[in-house]
Amino acid sequence: MNRCKPLAGEGLLARDKRKDSILVSRFVLQAARLTPPASTRLGSRNFRRALSLLCLFFGLAGGLTVAPIDLVVPAAQAQSVPAAVRQAQSLLQRGLVNDAIRAFQQALRSSPNSLDAKLGLAQAYQKAGQDAEAWTAYQRVLEQDPNNTPALQAVGVLGGYRPEWQARGIEALTTLLNQNPNDNQSRAQRALLLGYQGRYAESLADYQIVLQANPSPDTILGAAQIYTYSGDYEQGLALFNRYQGTGKAIPNNALTAYAQALRETGNVSQAIQILENQLRQSKKLDAAEIEIRSSLAQAYQANQQLSQALAVLEPLRGRPEAALPLARALTTIGRRESNTQLYQEGAALYRQVLASTSQPPQSLVREVADVLSELPSERAAALSLYQQLTAVQPNDQSLLVKQLVLENQLGRISQSEFQQRFLAAVQPLPSDSAQLRSLALAILPLDPPDPALLPVYQSLLDAGVDVPFLNFRVAQILLERNELEAAKQALAAYSATSIGASDLTTELLLAEIDRRQGNLEASASRYESLINGNPSDTLLNSALRGLAGIRLAQGRADDAIALYDELIRRNPDDLVATLGRATIAYQAQRISQEEAEAVLERWLSTQPATNTPQELLNLVGTLPPSAEREALYEALLAIEPENIPVQLRRLQVLATRDPELAKAQVQELINRNPDNLGAYFVQGELAQALEDFELATLAYEAILARQPDNTDALTALAGVRFQQKQFAAANELYQRVLELKPNDLVVRRALAELEVAQDQPFIALERFRQLQQEQSTNPELVNRIERLEVDILKRRGFQPYWERY
Repeated sequence: MNRCKPLAGEGLLARDKRKDSILVSRFVLQAARLTPPASTRLGSRNFRRALSLLCLFFGLAGGLTVAPIDLVVPAAQAQSVPAAVRQAQSLLQRGLVNDAIRAFQQALRSSPNSLDAKLGLAQAYQKAGQDAEAWTAYQRVLEQDPNNTPALQAVGVLGGYRPEWQARGIEALTTLLNQNPNDNQSRAQRALLLGYQGRYAESLADYQIVLQANPSPDTILGAAQIYTYSGDYEQGLALFNRYQGTGKAIPNNALTAYAQALRETGNVSQAIQILENQLRQSKKLDAAEIEIRSSLAQAYQANQQLSQALAVLEPLRGRPEAALPLARALTTIGRRESNTQLYQEGAALYRQVLASTSQPPQSLVREVADVLSELPSERAAALSLYQQLTAVQPNDQSLLVKQLVLENQLGRISQSEFQQRFLAAVQPLPSDSAQLRSLALAILPLDPPDPALLPVYQSLLDAGVDVPFLNFRVAQILLERNELEAAKQALAAYSATSIGASDLTTELLLAEIDRRQGNLEASASRYESLINGNPSDTLLNSALRGLAGIRLAQGRADDAIALYDELIRRNPDDLVATLGRATIAYQAQRISQEEAEAVLERWLSTQPATNTPQELLNLVGTLPPSAEREALYEALLAIEPENIPVQLRRLQVLATRDPELAKAQVQELINRNPDNLGAYFVQGELAQALEDFELATLAYEAILARQPDNTDALTALAGVRFQQKQFAAANELYQRVLELKPNDLVVRRALAELEVAQDQPFIALERFRQLQQEQSTNPELVNRIERLEVDILKRRGFQPYWERY
């Protein structure tokens, strides 16, 4: 095995050769790719996110190559050092390490307070490779002389050998830096130890100073690895390139980090090539090969080679020493493939590692918490771990945010309380770029992102934080607010980055924007291109769901159902797809209300209450209001209070008991946030259902006062005018919608029905036939045309031939 590069010095190489068992194993850090979960509006809440895992030092092979800190042996004045100590020092200088140890011990028996003897004994132990004895001896030196430079330097180096020594090593190096802030050698070592502990913001702050001061190649290499493992792949790759620019080849113990930086910046093929070459050279399944296999599996998955990824991991199963690298690989692959089984398997391994590690470092606790937080069934356990960490690091804003997110997801705090505490936790924003980045990464798992937090996202971007996926989250919020052009601009900013350029998830949002702009065929084309491009299972499933929504909007319900049947065929146990199919089939009257409710009951009886995919809310919001589901409405709204259909169903149930109270509660929603357009839509639809057309008009006009071109509000207001038989006003509003969305089939059909209502059957028939030409497979249009033709015939005194007998 290898170790973090030790102090140069006589005896160390000999120690390495004869005492492999004491070599400290590699400090392994890992950061998951920030592949985003898809917008829940696009059909999959399990589209796995971009969240970054924090890492630790834990019994693995290899090691970060770091710049050594030379031992400093003070030149003691002969007149002030006892003869026995001088003799021991001479033995140490001649390389007679064991004799020197005995001599220093003898000197301390006669002069127990001799600082020179204590320091010499510690240095002799260190040269002999007796790290534990050296560590204890250096502590005795510092007890007597807390500012002893050689001892502080040595403790700083030894701090990298064992996880339990890291904190003390950081303290020693901090003391040195307080004495001499320009000591970049000590600063580089402290940066490394901080990285070991997963304290990336502090680590990178040190590296930012060191890297500006003509650092050694080893310091550059260590920084490249820490930047990579912190999730800053662009900077990590730049540092790897800078290291190679010094004329040095990347050593074997840094190749997995280099491959990760390549993989996460779109150079997947190159990463695979490096790792495959390294694996071919491996002679046995040691700790180094375990790391290679873990990294190679993740690269294979990123290259859409899932079977190869799982095959290369197979030799690691059942091996305790491989538990952590295997856990990392399985959760990363499971997240990106939306494969719950793989993810749960990896999470179980994480739990085993945590349970079997006495006094686990904070970095391990944080990494496990990050992983468990993504499983609804494990969120309570993750919250407990975050609370432990927050107690130790109360000023860590990213930890506070992670804790708040889980408390909100578990329903322990309301949405309004979450918003208040979140805004308090992030204000003021940190000034340090590394801390800003940690905070940005902490809020990425919020999916869908809370529109009320848009100023925070925007402030982070304005501060120049290097987290490209923030632009994607901003696009989601803007899409939710129906600010479609602004959403496009945010997606363009994301796609302009190396990570965003290769992320096909943007196509899902662009397809949704096309749909909202009435460009259904353009939207369908995007989904079809994704499907035909043989994407990952996650993207394919999202594209199939999205295309099903378009087919439904086009009146092609059977095609939409067939797409969901394909999803279920691909994964028979996909109950989320079953929910989606039931929603569409019920809307299209292909199944009865009783059948749709049976699907809902099956979900509720088999899934935890915390598992609330968007398809569940869609089905609940599509089914008629039911007093029996009032508790379900409340539970779902505690998780997603802005969901209009579910909020409407709850209020409709309430309105059956007390219409005025229902109206008052909607008004309360509006009063709490007057800019929440969703609340106005709920008010309008409830008022329409209660035939309070005046209130409905006020609600939709309030939306249009804020967004004059909001087509949903224009269409809804046109519907109110239609109900009021104000046909001219309805026609004018529908025409305005068509100016904005010329291909909006819903509005064009409404105009056809408007002609029927105005007793213009022939004009209506012409409009319906035009729609039929564009939707040849829409049976509802065929039936509607047939009914209209029958009405025309009957009005002329003719009886259809099929009614004559």
